[in-house]
Order: sequence, then C-alpha cells, then structure tokens
Amino acid sequence: MSPEDALPEDNRFVSDLEEVLPNDPGLPVGWEASTPDPANADDVARLTELLRAHEDAGRGWAGACEDDVLVEVSEHGLRMRENLVIRDGSGRIRAWASVHDRSIGRMLYVHIIERGISAGAADRCSEVMFHWAEGQAREVGAARGLDVQQIDTGAFADDERQHKLLEDAGFNRVRTWWQMSRPVIADEASLVADPEQWERKGVVFRQVRREGDGLPEVDDLRAVHDVLESAFTDHFNSSEESFAEFVHRLREDPGHRWDHWWLAEIVDGENGEPESAGALVGTVSESANGPDGSYVSYLGVLESARGRGVAKGLLKTIIADAAARGRDRVGLEVDADSSTGADQLYVGMGWKTKYVTESWHKDIPVS
Repeated sequence: MSPEDALPEDNRFVSDLEEVLPNDPGLPVGWEASTPDPANADDVARLTELLRAHEDAGRGWAGACEDDVLVEVSEHGLRMRENLVIRDGSGRIRAWASVHDRSIGRMLYVHIIERGISAGAADRCSEVMFHWAEGQAREVGAARGLDVQQIDTGAFADDERQHKLLEDAGFNRVRTWWQMSRPVIADEASLVADPEQWERKGVVFRQVRREGDGLPEVDDLRAVHDVLESAFTDHFNSSEESFAEFVHRLREDPGHRWDHWWLAEIVDGENGEPESAGALVGTVSESANGPDGSYVSYLGVLESARGRGVAKGLLKTIIADAAARGRDRVGLEVDADSSTGADQLYVGMGWKTKYVTESWHKDIPVS
C-alpha cells in the first residue's frame, strides 16, 4: 500500500465555478472564467508561457517548463489542487490561478496575469481570481474543521505590479527569502567518503534505503517526515502535514529522485541503536543548456542533535553527490528573517544569494 492511498479520493475544493463565482464576475466583455484542460497541449503550452513570462518579469529570467505546469493542473496534481483560467473572446488564456491544499490551515495560491493586457483588464481578472481563491479557502478550511484559513502566496521581491495586486486584495507581506546558489566543482566529489553512506564522529549519513524495485523503505520515509515535522515545529508558518500529504507533494516535484533523500543518524557506542538526527531532501534542477544542478528542498536537524555537525554533514553530502553526478551547482532557500543563524552556515560553505522572494498572506474567516 502506498502512503498516498491515505489521501482523500477527491480534493477539498469546489470544482464547479458557478458555486464560487457570481453570475456576472465583472470580466471584460467576451471574457470568461473556466478550468484548464491538462490533456489539451495548447492549454499546457499557454500556461507555461504565462508562467515563464511571470518569472522573467519578476526576477529577470525564466526557468519553468511544462512539467512545472502539470504539477498544478494534471489529474495527479488535482488530488490536492484546483485551477481557474480566464480566457478572452478568442479563447486565449490571459490569466491563471491555482490553489493547493498544502497542509492544515495553509492554502498555497498561484496568481498569474498576462503582462501585456491593460491595467483595467488586469485589475478585473485579479478581482475575480482573488474572489475565487477566497471561496476555495473557505471550502478547504471548512472541510478541515477550521475557523480561519490562511492563503499563502509568493512574489519576487522586485515585482512591483504583483505587490500592488496583492496589497489591493488585502494581502500582507510577511516574510523574505533568499534564493541561494553555490558552484560545485568535480574535485568536491571527495568531500565525503561516499554520498550513499559515510560516518563522522558517531553520526552516520546515508541515503534512504530502497527495496529491490527501487522504491524506498516506508520506515525510512517516515523517519524523514518525522525529523522534518519536529525540526520545523517552531519555524515561521509551520503547519502540520500528514505523512501521506508529504510524500504525495514531494513526489510531484519534476526533480524528485529517491536517491536524493538522506538521513543522518546518531550511533553512540559500538553497539548503539541508530537514532534519527537530521534529514535532507534534495531534487534535480534540470538545465536546458549546460549541466544540471541539485537543490536542497528540505534540511532539518532535531534540536537534541544540534552541535554535532549534522547540518554541515548533510550539506557536504549533497555537494559531493552533485559533483559525482557532474552537476555544477547546489541551490537552496533561506529564511532571511530567521534568528537561527542558518544563513551564516550557508555563506560560510560558499552559498550566495541569487535572487529574493517574499511570502504574502491573507487570513480568511471560514464561517
């Protein structure tokens, strides 16, 4: 039985737009709200075009591909998501919104409007999309038994148009994130004895164990989930995510690979039982031109294990692994407002900020 079998058969959102939008949502004449068709190559290509243009306008370059869009709109993605598009009179998609039931009390939201349309048309599309998102927030909040449901969306730090749309809709900028990258050279493959498993001062760093069919041992996956849930309990905007939701979400990432998941275990004494101390979940960052990179999606260390070099050991492991695979970089995200001092570790190991993003939130009363 797969851990994902524990997910609800249907998502907690409303698929019928008539239940969430008014009869006349106020769009430009001839424009209409609908849902995208993941089986329609033109729809997927157009959403990819919109997403890439959004990235380019916000940070100066685009990195998204069709696989990133399919995470949001495919049948697999719709287990935990719902989507809305706005088409003009010719049927061309001009705007796209997506909601994701990420975890208890936290609904992620994507808000993308074509950059070339008039300010008036953009404002009207934005109002409809936010109205839809707030309706979906009430639905998912009610389904989870909550009084308040948070909408959590992001923006590039230099994207002034997006900031204005969010401010006009009542969102607040609540956090800043440094998106960092570190170059990797071939010689760094020897940073650790073997990225699959190595040991230092009573701490064993190893990949999650896999069965003969290549799938990981469920006990190891649960250990990774438990470490990350515990390590991030006191961090900004932490909310409980079930094991099934966790595995489902991380497997959706186009860069997901089971051999990029590591556990750190403390083994005290010659016959000591290994105890989970930290975990790192990595992914592949594919490149259209040039070598691929690796990315640190999650890095967590239990409080009881801090001071034993667990975080640094896990980072050295993914760097060595990237070098051995012929990759040229490792990326990660850092909470710029955190008091943990994690940024000092990353800077000390060679990471530099490439661009900056922000979290914007709005709380929606459910009843």
